[in-house]
Amino acid sequence: MKNSILIAALLLATLALPSFVDASHLNMAILVLMAAQLGVAWNMLGGYAGQVSLGHAAFFGLGAYTSTLLLLKFGVNPWIGALIGGALSALLSLAFGWSCFRLKGHYFAMATIAVAELVQIFFNEWEYGGAAVGLYVPMDKQGWLWMNFATKLPYYWLALGLLVLTLAANWWVERSYLGYYFRAIKDEPDAARSVGINIARYKQVALSLSAFFAALGGSLYAQKELFIDPGSVLSTALSIKMALVAILGGVGTLFGPVVGSIVLTSIEEFTRIVFGGTGRGTDVIIYATMIILIAVYYPMGILGWVKSFKERRAARADASRQVAEHAAGAAPMQSAKGEV
Repeated sequence: MKNSILIAALLLATLALPSFVDASHLNMAILVLMAAQLGVAWNMLGGYAGQVSLGHAAFFGLGAYTSTLLLLKFGVNPWIGALIGGALSALLSLAFGWSCFRLKGHYFAMATIAVAELVQIFFNEWEYGGAAVGLYVPMDKQGWLWMNFATKLPYYWLALGLLVLTLAANWWVERSYLGYYFRAIKDEPDAARSVGINIARYKQVALSLSAFFAALGGSLYAQKELFIDPGSVLSTALSIKMALVAILGGVGTLFGPVVGSIVLTSIEEFTRIVFGGTGRGTDVIIYATMIILIAVYYPMGILGWVKSFKERRAARADASRQVAEHAAGAAPMQSAKGEV
């Protein structure tokens, strides 16, 4: 009940936020929502199925390039382009799965980086896709139909809607048989295999779902920024950020990536303001430092720490209650002995 009230309060606050902030803070809120959506998408694979991918920028970038190229070359509506980009990313995930799921642990993570780097090299050299120069999204058609606006506010609602959609998909996965299969593969793969779960198949399902939603995030990014290039939508730093958002907030939890996005985006914006153009590479340093700190001190992330803190406090309260009850029970016995 308390959780439902808290979620409702947060949703109301999110809906009311645009009425109380200026354009610069609204843009930061959009960045938080977009990063959270990518973290939630990554969480389907890395959080529930336990497969740590550091190459998810390939799916994000493919979604951005697909919707942009279809709009530029063929006049395809960006909403349709986003769905096509998601479908192509799901197909690309088959190549990821075929090449990477043969490996385990850190070898799998390194393999995903290698595959993502190959995708980035391809787009750097592909002249039809703008190569290293990149592509500009035209602004001649504006409005909700074309996902193109002169102000930031509509992008806030789009980012919020996409985050809610991705959260709903995660919620469904959590409570469906897929969620049980994913957690079994993550925690006890040998036991899962012994009861007939096809581990390779369900890892691929997790990867394809994750890739689809990451691609939708890439399409929204392209429409918001109006420019994409391999460095902005296919970088390894972006892949690491997607993973770190979920890891920081709490992997395998529904709202962990949202919490992680709020913290990480706030730190990013702070360093951008403090260092400005001289702080290039600061984000990577921050990512690396936070990964080390989380791995050493808070492997379950912020929400995991909060849960642990609540459990310790409840245990202390229960112990205090038992001591008080024991003392109250002992007092009448001592009184009775004194009367005798």
